[in-house]
Amino acid sequence: MSKVLATEIRASDLIEFDKHIWRVVKCYHVHVGGRGGAFMQIEMKDIEAGTKLNQRFRSDEKIERATVDIRQMQYLYQEGSGYVFMDKENYEQITLPKELLEGQTGYLLPNMDVQVNFHGERPIGVQFPPNVWLTVMETEPHVKDATATGSFKPAVTDTGISVMVPAFVVTGDKIKVSTDSGEYMERG
Repeated sequence: MSKVLATEIRASDLIEFDKHIWRVVKCYHVHVGGRGGAFMQIEMKDIEAGTKLNQRFRSDEKIERATVDIRQMQYLYQEGSGYVFMDKENYEQITLPKELLEGQTGYLLPNMDVQVNFHGERPIGVQFPPNVWLTVMETEPHVKDATATGSFKPAVTDTGISVMVPAFVVTGDKIKVSTDSGEYMERG
């Protein structure tokens, strides 16, 4: 197993903590002024029990990554409450339950390449690319003279997620969204 700094942990990473394997759901870097120092606030879910835990790690603390077999797969389509992926080496298809992709299904695009993590022969998590390009399907109309430094407004994307975007973004625009934080990055 390898150890990484707490600041290198990202959403959907798998870590070993307290003799359990956890999937990181959300992570935030928090810096408190003065003597407090910086730390990572990590929300994680036990892949076996399904329980959630909020844990705080010092920025310089080393965290154990879980030993997993990583397979390159391609997302094909949604089937009922499951999501079908194809192994890019042997073309086998597997269906992963929605719970395994908790909070990240809004970043899935047809034919998207992802890494599926296996512990033994069991899939335990999906690693998304750092960002995706989505199309804005619905947002408030363009505000004249709006600039990039102006206020933000909600926009619904083609995958159904809501993203806060700058006022100059209009329906039909392609936007780059971070899969870690769900934040708008740029317009394409």
